[in-house]
Amino acid sequence: MSASAEVTAQAKRKARSARSKSLRAFFRNPKAKIGFAIFAIFMLMAIFAPLIAPYSPTATLFSPLSAPSWRHWLGTTGTGQDVLSQFIWGARTSLTVGVGAGALSTLIAVLMGMLPAYKGGWVDRTFDTITNIFLIIPGLPLIIVITSYIHNSGPYVIILVIGLTGWAGGARVFRSQALTYVARDFVVAAKLAGASDLWILFKEILPNMLSLIVSSLMFGTLGGILAEAGLEFLGLGNVSVVSWGTMLYWSDAGGALLMGAWWWLVPGGLGIALFGMSLALMNFGIDQVTNPRLRDASPVRQKKKKKVAVKGEVVHG
Repeated sequence: MSASAEVTAQAKRKARSARSKSLRAFFRNPKAKIGFAIFAIFMLMAIFAPLIAPYSPTATLFSPLSAPSWRHWLGTTGTGQDVLSQFIWGARTSLTVGVGAGALSTLIAVLMGMLPAYKGGWVDRTFDTITNIFLIIPGLPLIIVITSYIHNSGPYVIILVIGLTGWAGGARVFRSQALTYVARDFVVAAKLAGASDLWILFKEILPNMLSLIVSSLMFGTLGGILAEAGLEFLGLGNVSVVSWGTMLYWSDAGGALLMGAWWWLVPGGLGIALFGMSLALMNFGIDQVTNPRLRDASPVRQKKKKKVAVKGEVVHG
């Protein structure tokens, strides 16, 4: 094996080792484990909704406003639909919109923030101006105005609207971070070695920004779910599609709160809150992996330090 091939193989082994250490550190964090468990439950619920849901979410076959029972764990709606089935199917729609909008807005933010920062000059100034314009435009009113002109907009239209209007904040963060890497030694060395701009961007700079990108994706996903729920609650989406947002819309329109039908009103909002909490808890774990100060202050590290200190005292004693 040649020397260059050996160096490349060693670099790949080090990268794999670093990734495995990061994963172990992430799952050692109690908050991250709880958040990942909740996140996994919701994702599995969304994926296997047709197999898990006991009834069709749109079937009006049952007694209206029935309280929770063994037959209907979350009761029924004012039109006789099973609330648990709507909650399970609603998770599929809401998470699709959230993840899709979060991924689209994060992708645009990375491109609009990282590429101009690397190029510099008039390119950076032009795209920075565009980003500033989108930053000063109120996000939710803009989304409301756009969707009000698109009647009965489905989930994919909402994904496009939210993704195309919610990237500016992330782009500002990515631009600032990319500017700190442009003049670093490893980037200069890659340029001198004749590496292309795309190689430098996606092989040298982007891996150092993964924690920011993952955090942006998480909060973009949460923002997408909240925006979808807000649009559906205002009746600006397609209220015939079952989602957590439309559950809130129909429970409000049906007077669930006035009639004391809490089981019709609570599940949609509770699902949004729990999913948002799972993302926030996982973000704690990511911060601890990427931030040396938080990593050193973790309970596991503190225990190891205490054990080492005790052993040292014993040896010296």
